[in-house]
Amino acid sequence: MSRVGKKPVTIPAGVTAKVDGQDVAVKGSKGELKFSVPSEISVVLDGSSIKVDPRENSKRARAMWGTSRAQIANLVTGVTSGFEKKLEITGVGYKAAVVGKNLQLSLGYSHDVNYPIPAGIAIAAPRPTEVTISGIDRRQVGQVAAEIRSLRGPEPYKGKGIKYAGEFIFRKEGKKK
Repeated sequence: MSRVGKKPVTIPAGVTAKVDGQDVAVKGSKGELKFSVPSEISVVLDGSSIKVDPRENSKRARAMWGTSRAQIANLVTGVTSGFEKKLEITGVGYKAAVVGKNLQLSLGYSHDVNYPIPAGIAIAAPRPTEVTISGIDRRQVGQVAAEIRSLRGPEPYKGKGIKYAGEFIFRKEGKKK
């Protein structure tokens, strides 16, 4: 049994939720998000909470039970407070700046890398070595952060590259002569 799925998702004041069959729509101060629940899961709006239960006792239904509840909880959190990821840039001459609707990155290549900022995402570079990605959709924020990190991932010898804030990079010693 899913321990996550058992807990109902509480809807705070100022947030409206609507369940239409398998579709869940949540609207709050920051925007509106929707999620389609898999057919193995039943969703019921019960006053100021959303209850998620499996329709059958199959392995997929049990797997989707907790996942669906977590997705709905992410919708509620997203429209109330939003999500944020921070990236750190390490390396001599490595820097970032927001130029128009692009994130311009100098990452040691012969040219600057321009990353177009997608709709629904806000990117800020308060310092040249720091990038903050924020938005209401948790999956989209995480995907954008992963795409930016993949442009120059951290390397284990000098620690140069883009990493998540607080991420630990295992350092290697290198060869001895």
